[in-house]
Formats: sequence, structure tokens, C-alpha cells
Amino acid sequence: MKTVEKQFLENFSKLYNREINIITKDQGLDSFLELEEKLFQRMFAFEITEAKQILRRMIDLIIAKTRENMILNVKYYYIQLSAIMARKLNESQVPADKVMAFNIACVETIETKMSDAQFLLCADELVEFFVMVITERKKPSFGHQTVNKVILYINDEIETNLTVEDIAQHFNISTSHLSRIYREHTGVTLVEYLNVRKVEECQYFLRNTNKAISDISNSFHFCNQSYFTRIFKKYTGLTPKQYRDNQEYPSFKYNFPNEQQSV
Repeated sequence: MKTVEKQFLENFSKLYNREINIITKDQGLDSFLELEEKLFQRMFAFEITEAKQILRRMIDLIIAKTRENMILNVKYYYIQLSAIMARKLNESQVPADKVMAFNIACVETIETKMSDAQFLLCADELVEFFVMVITERKKPSFGHQTVNKVILYINDEIETNLTVEDIAQHFNISTSHLSRIYREHTGVTLVEYLNVRKVEECQYFLRNTNKAISDISNSFHFCNQSYFTRIFKKYTGLTPKQYRDNQEYPSFKYNFPNEQQSV
């Protein structure tokens, strides 16, 4: 009698040999892999529109090759793509906990929220989510290294209850000096940037989870939900509820006023 392990191994081998024969005859595989490479090039260049267009071309290829259960095959590829994205984030030195959270969030969203009618929207959201996370690791290039380090520190610690005093203590400088050099080089106050980053992060939880708005507000340490709503609307143009209800509304992405002056 065959052991369970041997049965699995034989099954894997049969499927592997079958797919090798199919893939060898498939003339479209190289172009698909080339598109996948271009997809990551565009995402790392923060070219979101171009990246979305490339992923849609890849989806067309998947559908053309698998007319039966085509949406299921697209779904399986999304899960595979989210794993590749997680590895790319790890290679870009995104903290391990954020890499794991990214992968889990992608898979859960694909499994629970993607319907047949939403498979293209899901592709767009995957691209936006990856770019949002990788943007956090984009090394700032302002003319003061402490300012650059502060930005990276905030990006990594945004879900903690950060204050200007906490940041100044972490970098062993006075709050007044930190506030002055930060505004001088970035064109924005440190308090405003903390709020901006919280709003950017909250967008994901509003759109991709069922977490209560009050819980999201508390998670990012806003003093109360009314203040959260006011700050969120200031930057996105919508209240948190309106943003959650309007799935096609573009995500807010902040640009520093002095970003073009960075060196």
C-alpha cells in the first residue's frame, strides 16, 4: 500500500511532467515573463498607470490560454503575484513584519473580496498597494541626512503613537531643532507629515478591511474620530465613510512641497 507521502509525490510528478509538455509548446510564456519583469520595473519607478496597463495585458494572456475557469486562474495568479511582490519588498529592505502583513493582506483580500466582476479592479489595487508600500522605502534625498532618516523612521513606525518629542529623543536632538530643520528642508511641518502618513495608511484599511472607522482612528492614535474625519477629508477630499463607499475614488499620495529641490 502506498504511503500518503508517496502518493503526493507521484501526483506532483505527473502534473509536473504534464505541464512541462504543455509549457514547452507554449509560445506565449516568454512574453508573459517579460511583461512581468516590466511590471516590476514600472512599479519600482512609481509609474502606476503604466504598471496597471501591463498587468491587464498579462491578464489577457492568462484568459486567452485558459478559457475554462479563466477567472479562477487569474485569481491564482494574483496570489502568486502577491508572493513575488512580498519577496521584492523583502529585497528592498522593507521590514519583515510589513512584508508578512503585505502578503497576508493581499491573499485575504483576493480570497474574500474579489468577485468575477471585480477581477480587473483587484489588479489595479494590487499595483497601488505594492507601490504604496515600496514608496515608504524610497530613500529620501533632502539636503540633511537627519531629515532623511526621520522620514524613513516615521514610515516604519507610523502605526505607533509617534510624537515630535519621541522622534527628537530617538535622534538625540532637541524638538525645536528637529522641527526647524525638518520644515526648512521638506517645506512641511513634522506634525503635518505625521498626519499625512497616517491618512495614507488608513486608506488601505478603509478600502480592504471591514474594520470599524472608529477602530482605524484608534489604531493610528488620532485623538478622536471627529478629528480623524477632519484630517482625512482635508487630504483626500472625502470623509472616511465616503472613501470606503467609493471604491473607484483614487488613493491619496502625498508629495513634499520641496521634493523637486531635493539633492
